[in-house]
Amino acid sequence: MGSWKRYVSVVILFSTVQHILSSVTHYSIPEEMKEGSVVANLATDLSLDVKTLSKRKMRLDIIANKKYLDVNKETGELYIVEKIDRENCPTKLSSSCYLKLEVILENPLRIFNIELEILDMNDNAPQFRRDAIHLDISESTPAGERFSLSNAVDPDVGSNSVKTYHLSESEHFSIEVHTGRDGSKFADLILKNILDREQQAVHNLILTAVDGGTPTRSGTASVIVHVLDTNDNAPTFDKENYRINIMENSPIGSLVVHLNATDLDEGSNSDIIYSYSLYTSEKTQETFHLNPSTGDITVKGMLNYEDFRIYDMEVIATDKGANSLSEQCKLTILVEDMNDNHPEISIKSFQSPVKEDIELDTVIAVISVSDKDSGDNGVVDVHIPDNMPFKLKESSDNYFELVVSEPLDREKVPEYDITFSVTDRGSPPLSDNETMTLELLDVNDNVPQFPQSYYTIRVIENNAPGALLSSLTAFDPDLHENQYLVYFILEKEIANTSMSMLFSTNPENGNLYALKTFDYEIEKEFLFHIEARDSGVPPLSSNVTVHIIIVDQNDNTPVIVSPWRAHGSVVEEKIPRSTDKGSLVAKVIAIDTDSVQNSRITYQFLQVTDATLFSLDQYNGEIRTMRMFSYRDPRHQRLVVIAKDNGEPALSATVTIKLSTVETAVKAYSDMTEVPLEYDIFSDLNLYLVIGLGSVSFLLLITILVTIVLKCQKPKPSKAAPPCRNSVISERNSTIADSTLVSNDAYWYSLFLAETRKGKLVVRQPVPKGSRYIVSSLPRSTGMTETSDSAASTLQVRRQFPPLFLQIF
Repeated sequence: MGSWKRYVSVVILFSTVQHILSSVTHYSIPEEMKEGSVVANLATDLSLDVKTLSKRKMRLDIIANKKYLDVNKETGELYIVEKIDRENCPTKLSSSCYLKLEVILENPLRIFNIELEILDMNDNAPQFRRDAIHLDISESTPAGERFSLSNAVDPDVGSNSVKTYHLSESEHFSIEVHTGRDGSKFADLILKNILDREQQAVHNLILTAVDGGTPTRSGTASVIVHVLDTNDNAPTFDKENYRINIMENSPIGSLVVHLNATDLDEGSNSDIIYSYSLYTSEKTQETFHLNPSTGDITVKGMLNYEDFRIYDMEVIATDKGANSLSEQCKLTILVEDMNDNHPEISIKSFQSPVKEDIELDTVIAVISVSDKDSGDNGVVDVHIPDNMPFKLKESSDNYFELVVSEPLDREKVPEYDITFSVTDRGSPPLSDNETMTLELLDVNDNVPQFPQSYYTIRVIENNAPGALLSSLTAFDPDLHENQYLVYFILEKEIANTSMSMLFSTNPENGNLYALKTFDYEIEKEFLFHIEARDSGVPPLSSNVTVHIIIVDQNDNTPVIVSPWRAHGSVVEEKIPRSTDKGSLVAKVIAIDTDSVQNSRITYQFLQVTDATLFSLDQYNGEIRTMRMFSYRDPRHQRLVVIAKDNGEPALSATVTIKLSTVETAVKAYSDMTEVPLEYDIFSDLNLYLVIGLGSVSFLLLITILVTIVLKCQKPKPSKAAPPCRNSVISERNSTIADSTLVSNDAYWYSLFLAETRKGKLVVRQPVPKGSRYIVSSLPRSTGMTETSDSAASTLQVRRQFPPLFLQIF
């Protein structure tokens, strides 16, 4: 409503009512204007001085229950206090709505009459008095018939009120809109086509009322037409002719046939009465009874095939309509001869129980059959179920033998209920049966069976001795002693240790226990067999493979191998004071004997003299300078590095490095020695393969020598030789480049572990005479490496470690 502007049409009527009354002022505004909207400026329209309004105590009186408007004494504006709904107008006259106001001023007293007209807006949709309009129309109503419908009501007036009606699409109905004397619109429902209740009993239509406002509004109501039935359909039988066979000696009351006639009408028009026609003989009516309500024909008298074989009858179905309609059908009932003697069976011999390994064609039983009837009714057939491992053999007239036709298995079927069925060839055939139970005795013919042929059991290291690892239970489908199982471990020695010393199994239930505490770093897996043996004669057995996998725990603390130091000692290093930013000062290397996940090591500073001077790579342990040394930096720096693994909880080790800065440069040497370690590579290869590889190696060696000769012709640095791939040399107090390790310990500073393409581990060893170090190559199969004759320490390297490449450049 904020978009509405003040209605500009102002009609001022002047009339003199004594000396205190003023003229009547007329305003028009639309309904639903927002609160605070200005209607008019009374000071301007009434020629009043704005400055004197407050002094003259200007006020507004409304002749209504609510105060919809008020006047601003400061500006003289008439404004909306509460939204005005024209449909709820307190002074509504016919289609118009007026509010009468009085503006009163004192000193001198003046009263102004104001008339405010509220204009209608299309804010209401048409609405029906009922949401659903029900009509009952007979299916016999002729086309063109009219039916009045309830009209819709719209509180709006003029063009905003109901303008027209629309009906949903229908092939049977349409509407016609009329205008009343007061201008209201209403509609009539017109039947276009004749209705058929049997095709559609209810018609659901939607009536829509639309007003003429902008935008248009609409309301809907459901028109439900119920089609009333008329008796226009005759009853209909399922068939016109029935041919029925019935056996002689059928009991009284037996159902012969159920006649079913249907009528598409409803109510009394569809109720049907059954009756015999005049063409049905009295003999037939005496023999058979017809139920007039249900149409059931039952046996009323005795049936004898030899006396009367065929009965003809005619039945009429009539509805209960006002003008009843009927239909008829014909029936022919044939009486058939009856086979009224049952065959008989007699068990002459039956052997039970028998062993499940009984031989084929062994006779189990002998039976005889008979029937007192003659002809086909006296011929007897005998049989047993098809899904049994037995068969019948005819030994003589009406005598049969039951023999074993397939191997028996008690574990699959412990007993058989053998039913001997005899049936004559009469119509309908009569039959009889006799059931015998054959029990099978158990034979030890099944080996114990494990649910799995291979068991993988994961055991966390440091387990408690006697802990239950798993239950390996086998199953034997045999009975009694053939079913009782004994479990034991098949002996197997690993490193002169018997499996029975490591594991134990319960002989009764197959529970597997650990007899010792396992260490992942020593033993990673075990493979052995467990056998299950029954107590039958002879005993049968089977075994299962058990794979024990030891799962690692984080139970080993990282060991710092570089820089090397005696137990609890401090590593002392000297570096030039002129070392550039980013130079490698030291490299901390730690190893962890746990598995890959638990052996991942990260490095951190635990203590550092100056945190701005050094940086530590958390993954490779390299300590580098973050800036150059200044004269203010102390000569001695103390670094404490902690190496922490990735286990849970994490384990750690620390090393303390004391760095001293020196002014003199250290000298580098280029002498290099390598301790060769030989090992046999071609131990099991074919001779021709060895010759071929030797030839290729010889050609490769010639190529390498030529390349080395060409390289040696170039100028070489005089102070230090470049490090080769498998060896690194450093000397105490040596001066080297930015990315070269500075070392001054007497034994060895760093350990290099790398798996080369030749399958070697690379370690640095000290030269017996002097302070230089050499990196040596040795096969990965080497278990213990000694640095030299004068070295007091050794380093053990296991093959289980993952391939590492630890190198300091």
